[in-house]
Amino acid sequence: MPATIVVGTQWGDEGKGKLTDTLAKEMTMVVRYQGGHNAGHTLVVNGEQFKLQLVPSGVLYAHITPVIGNGVVVDPRVLIAEIAQLTAKGIDCSRLKLSGNAHLILPYHQQLDALHERYLGKNSLGTTRRGIGPAYADRAMRVGLRVQDLLDPKIFREKLEVVLHTVNPILAKVYNRLPVDAEAICQEYLEVCGPQLAPYIADTVGLVHDALDAGEHILLEGAQATFLDLDHGTYPYVTSSNPVAGGACTGSGIGPLHISEVVGIAKAYVTRVGAGPFPTELFDEIGDYLVDTGHEYGTNTGRRRRTGWFDAVMMRQAVRLNSLSEIAITKLDVLDGLDTVKVCVAYEYEGERMTSMPYHQSVLHKVKPVYAELPGWKTALTEATEEHQLPPAALDYLAFLEEQVGVPIRRVGVGPGREQFVERSRT
Repeated sequence: MPATIVVGTQWGDEGKGKLTDTLAKEMTMVVRYQGGHNAGHTLVVNGEQFKLQLVPSGVLYAHITPVIGNGVVVDPRVLIAEIAQLTAKGIDCSRLKLSGNAHLILPYHQQLDALHERYLGKNSLGTTRRGIGPAYADRAMRVGLRVQDLLDPKIFREKLEVVLHTVNPILAKVYNRLPVDAEAICQEYLEVCGPQLAPYIADTVGLVHDALDAGEHILLEGAQATFLDLDHGTYPYVTSSNPVAGGACTGSGIGPLHISEVVGIAKAYVTRVGAGPFPTELFDEIGDYLVDTGHEYGTNTGRRRRTGWFDAVMMRQAVRLNSLSEIAITKLDVLDGLDTVKVCVAYEYEGERMTSMPYHQSVLHKVKPVYAELPGWKTALTEATEEHQLPPAALDYLAFLEEQVGVPIRRVGVGPGREQFVERSRT
C-alpha cells in the first residue's frame, strides 16, 4: 500500500495534528519526518487536551505505530518528558519508534541559538530558541551526534570532543561565555537519557518499508509548513529543514513512488509567528477578532500569532511545491461572526497585478493584496457534521477557494474536537 503525506500550506499552526489524528484511523503507522520540538500539535479528545511536540499524533490510537524519523532533531530530555506526560494520561507509548539516525539537540545548541538571536538584535529571526537551527547546522557540517550514539558511550564522547573543539572557542571568544562541560553532558545523556530511550530506538527505515511491503498504509506528518521551508519559504524567516512534501521522502527513508496522495492543510485565514513578510496581515479589530476567537497563541511558546485574510496566491504556490491532491480547511468556524470575509486573489506591485508569488524577497515585502470580498454566514458551524448542514455562504466561500487554487477541498474543520471535521462530496 502507498503512503499519504500531510503538509501545512501556510506558515504553520494550520491544525496538522488534528488532521493527522483524523486520518490515522485508516493507517497502521504515522511517521514524523522533520523538525523538532519547536512545533507543537494540540489535540482535543473527549474534551481532554493533548499537546504533542515530538511524539507523532498517531500515538493516541492503539493500532498505530508512531515513528520519529531520521529527519527529526531530538532533544532527549523533551522526548522523555513528553512520553512521561502521555503515560500519565493513560496513553501507551511502548509502540513508539525512534530513528537511530535522527540527530540530537544538545545543551550548547540551545545556548548558541539564544545567543545568535540576541546578537542579531532588530534583525532577529524569531526562532523558538530550542536549538533546532544549530542542531541542523551541525548535521550539515557532519559533526552532529545522532540518537544511535547514545548507545555507544565511546563514540558519543569522541564526537562530543570534536564538536566542542569548535563550540567552546566560539562561546568564549565571540560571546564571552563559559565553555561547555563535556562531562556533565555525557553524564546526563549517556547515564540518564540513553537508558530511558534505548527501548524505543530502532531502524525506522526498515520498519517503514516492512509496513509498505506488507500492504499497510502509512501516514507521513511534518512540522511547520510550506512557507517555513528552508528552500522554498520566506527565507531567512524559515525553519532549518524541509517541511514540504519532498522532505517527507528524505526524512522517513522512502522514495516518491510510494506516495499516493498529498493532503495540504490550511486555515480559513492565515497566521504567522515571528518575523517575516505577511501580505494579508491585519492590524485592526478583525485581526484581534481572529486572535481571540481562534485562540491564536503558540502551543509551545504562548506567543501571539499574527493574523490575516486567506491568501490564494500563497496557496497556489503551495499546490505547486507539494503536488497537492486535496486540501483540508481548518477553523472555518472562527469566521462565523463576521459580516464579510475577504480572500487575497492577487498582489499588486508598482502598478502590476501578480497572481503568483514573486521570487524576489524584496518584492514580496512590498506587495499589496488584492481582495475579493464575500458575504459572511453569521451562523455557528460547530454542530455541523455533514456538508448540507453548512450555510450557503460558507459553501460559496469554500467553492471560491477551490476555484482560486485549483484543488478540491475535501475536509472542513468546524471546531477543535477530533471529530469536528465535515467531509465534502468528491463528485
